[in-house]
Amino acid sequence: MTAEHPEKLLSPVLSDSWDDDRPWTLDTYRRHDGYKGLHEALRMDSDAVIALVKDAGLRGRGGAGFPTGMKWQFIPQGDGKPHYLVVNADESEPGTCKDIPLLFANPHSLIEGMIIASYAIRCSHAFIYLRGETVPVLRRLHAAVAEAYAAGYLGKDVLGSGFDLDITVHAGAGAYICGEETALLDSLEGRRGQPRLRPPFPAIAGLYACPTVVNNVESIASVPSILHRGKEWFRSMGSEKSPGFTLYSLSGHVTNPGQYEAPLGITLRQLLEITGGVREGHRLKFWTPGGSSTPMFTEEHLDVALDYEGVGAAGSMLGTKALQIFDETTCVVRAVTRWTEFYAHESCGKCTPCREGTYWLVQLLRRIEAGKGVEGDLEKLNDIADNINGKSFCALGDGAASPIFSSLQFFREEYEQHLREGRCPFDPAASTVWADDARGRRGYVPTHQSAQEKGVLA
Repeated sequence: MTAEHPEKLLSPVLSDSWDDDRPWTLDTYRRHDGYKGLHEALRMDSDAVIALVKDAGLRGRGGAGFPTGMKWQFIPQGDGKPHYLVVNADESEPGTCKDIPLLFANPHSLIEGMIIASYAIRCSHAFIYLRGETVPVLRRLHAAVAEAYAAGYLGKDVLGSGFDLDITVHAGAGAYICGEETALLDSLEGRRGQPRLRPPFPAIAGLYACPTVVNNVESIASVPSILHRGKEWFRSMGSEKSPGFTLYSLSGHVTNPGQYEAPLGITLRQLLEITGGVREGHRLKFWTPGGSSTPMFTEEHLDVALDYEGVGAAGSMLGTKALQIFDETTCVVRAVTRWTEFYAHESCGKCTPCREGTYWLVQLLRRIEAGKGVEGDLEKLNDIADNINGKSFCALGDGAASPIFSSLQFFREEYEQHLREGRCPFDPAASTVWADDARGRRGYVPTHQSAQEKGVLA
């Protein structure tokens, strides 16, 4: 990386064809070495494919970072039961936006990865569970699956190997809780999407009570390049314990938001250099390394290595690499309140800590944001979050508590300012993307003025 060419730090693999004409088609995918990884896999023994992915060090890109090859290895062999692969494409956490663009621009990378993974775990029927609101992506997936069938990559006797595979694309009704793997499986089976009690884990009793691998879209889509280019090539990127490339999603108060594919271990400072930095005239206030469910970071964390170990050591989680950037115009209380409202709305209600706790967190946060908080509210806020964290049925409760804890850690003074002044000291309009464009225009009123001072616009 150089000052003149900071983009050289990027490593486009999954996104390499995104700028091509019609990148979602089979022809374009083949021009970029598409399905060569599958040919390599079919020449190998199934267990050898698992060993290769395990040795490459590919870790799950859905949030937890669990080793992908190891998860495949958990599937019992010779048990006489059908095995299933389920791809979790129910991307819906605030700030997370990598899988949907990937599916829209390059669906065949997922399909090829699914064929390889299914071959490895001896699966003859695989599923893609897609968030139902993304209708254009659903249509594109159906078209790509049809292309794969027509080309002989799916169906009976894939490429003459004797291996059979069918893929079903299933559209969910739109529930954040269905991003949790066992709730997804219940939804896929036609039941209400709620987390299951574990054990047994999906590897033993998953879909239809049979051994099941549940993987994220990006995790599976990363597999073909490993088979085609080798584990040494994959390990040449990233860090020792977090090798490879990944998609970082930058949004919010950044000059050029979007998807940036880079080796694991890049820093936010480097990514901001590539993306033009925080919007002109402003400075970074806080940011999330992995979506709204991960503890927030501040300017002091700009040089934290964005891999699983680096972010974990700094006190947060890499999660889905959803880097939400907020500048000094943002009220942290307002931001945390909106996130918590989301978690309260999306709670499935199965367990008391999450169902009741998120409701009370919202009531407290709304009161504080409106300037009506009272002494002791911050302690109560922290206490309720503590009673949810680690005590709910699934990780939704933990995700709801994370921004509470970290915002109180870094911005307690801002919460106290709301209590002292009996109002929110921030103008919400100042944080909008069009706020700075309005400066100097007829009728623009400086954002520090109160509503009473603004009066009637000219």
